[in-house]
Amino acid sequence: MTTPSLRKRLGAELLGTFWLVLGGCGTAIFGASFFSSPSITAPSSQLGSGLLGVSLAFGLSVVTMAYAVGHVSGAHFNPAVTIGLWAARRFDNVRDAGAYIVAQVMGGLLAGAVLWGLAKSVRGSAGVTGALAANGYGEHSPGGFSLVAVLMVEILLTAFFVFVILGVTTAHAPTGFAPLAIGLTLTLIHLISIPISNTSVNPARSTAVAFFNGNGAPGQLWLFWVAPIVGAFIAGWSFEAITGIDRSNLDIGGAVNPGEVMTEPAPAPEVAAAEAERP
Repeated sequence: MTTPSLRKRLGAELLGTFWLVLGGCGTAIFGASFFSSPSITAPSSQLGSGLLGVSLAFGLSVVTMAYAVGHVSGAHFNPAVTIGLWAARRFDNVRDAGAYIVAQVMGGLLAGAVLWGLAKSVRGSAGVTGALAANGYGEHSPGGFSLVAVLMVEILLTAFFVFVILGVTTAHAPTGFAPLAIGLTLTLIHLISIPISNTSVNPARSTAVAFFNGNGAPGQLWLFWVAPIVGAFIAGWSFEAITGIDRSNLDIGGAVNPGEVMTEPAPAPEVAAAEAERP
């Protein structure tokens, strides 16, 4: 097995995070409460996906992209996951970890810009403010939950999310099912916490829409960085102590078969000879 170049891994992380935000937040913005147009014979009816549909959208976006590019980058798609893997000594290169986080945030922001543009095209600027599935606490929490409540829930759920990721990517777990377990865990997390905070557990997802959303979201964004990072550290540091499994030698950073890596074709003999004669 060989590790793809950092450029390819960052591209996979950017693409995966873009898909996560587009699929999950897009469903929340456009599909959660969609109503059909009334007609003479039938009144307007609810066709939206609701809380369950939004939860599944986030889970399915992770499952599909993890199968698509997980072998390239490890399918983190989340700064908290990258930090948790680093804390568990499963992603040792600090420089690469930082680059992963930058790529994830960029991918999320690109998706946030797309969602903002789509929403603005039909709702106008005023209709977009406060309506882009941003995370929040207090008056910006869907259920009115306090700062402390949201902080505790985000820490707890991120810790469980990262713990599951660490567990299903060991040799003890069934082969090939890790993306499904991770996606289902994310679905469950959203079922629990959409009413509480609109569910973050992912600083890149929160950043992706906060500034486009406005309405207090940028000012509350700090919590949705601090809480997931704290939860990730808890999971990363406790995994070996709880399970007794030390997989610090298994880097979740992407690995492919050497034969699958495309390389540039060798130059023709006459070209190679001419280049060798150059001073």
